Amino acid sequence: MSNAKTMTTSSLATFAIALVVSTASAAGPAYINSIGIPFARIPAGTFMMGSTPEDGEARDNEKPRHRVTISRPFYLAAMELTQAQWEAVMGGSSFAQSRSNPYYDLPGMAARITRPTHPATVSWDDAQAFIRRLNQKEGHERYRLPTEAEWEYAARAGTGTTYSFGDDATQLGRYAWHGESFATGGTHPVGQKPANAWGLHDIHGNVWEWVQDAYDPSYYASSPAADPKGSATGSKRVVRGGSWHSTGDGWRSASRRDYAPDYRGISIGIRLALDSE
Repeated sequence: MSNAKTMTTSSLATFAIALVVSTASAAGPAYINSIGIPFARIPAGTFMMGSTPEDGEARDNEKPRHRVTISRPFYLAAMELTQAQWEAVMGGSSFAQSRSNPYYDLPGMAARITRPTHPATVSWDDAQAFIRRLNQKEGHERYRLPTEAEWEYAARAGTGTTYSFGDDATQLGRYAWHGESFATGGTHPVGQKPANAWGLHDIHGNVWEWVQDAYDPSYYASSPAADPKGSATGSKRVVRGGSWHSTGDGWRSASRRDYAPDYRGISIGIRLALDSE
């Protein structure tokens, strides 16, 4: 990318500091890592995962609703990984790689989604490479993608409602970038919308977020009650949270979708998890 689009590690930290106050929550203090990512502390706890039979929008793969315990606290990035943060670790643009769909070539699309403070859009495989490099950079093995259960637990932030902010879909625009057209829409700078109760911005919308789990549409029926890790056999991986465009309709907290791990589109990114020391 050109110098005009590049954000230094120092300016990344400044950007993160400007937002870090909003990441503090009842869950505990937030902190910023070496490339300017602010993290919120997510407490251990138990929640109801998935959708109820009464939810008319729920798909079969969100059922049955079941009790899940997250037995250990962990840290979760307050925002989706940005293009500038990707470059700080990987050296080059995440958009230098070929895309898995044609939408990147639409007029003006590249300019709308490649800015430094916008989410990096990457495959699950790309995410694993980034995590390996960041762990090496910081000298530990604590970074990873969240599990699907951790993601939904953190997204709900103590709620049992359709969204982290309640059940009123008309309020979605206040909390999420969503419903835009491919002709004029695109990703947005992270952290502009209000955070949920645990300090997580853009948990609904902007980009879908890869989680670590392999996908099985019926996994919920036999999922462990504590710290589920996902299917042992699925060949695809799970994304959560919905995205900016009109067909990215998975904005509900329980929504789940699957893609091949090498799929690299224009609306799937990552939110890092960090194990406690």
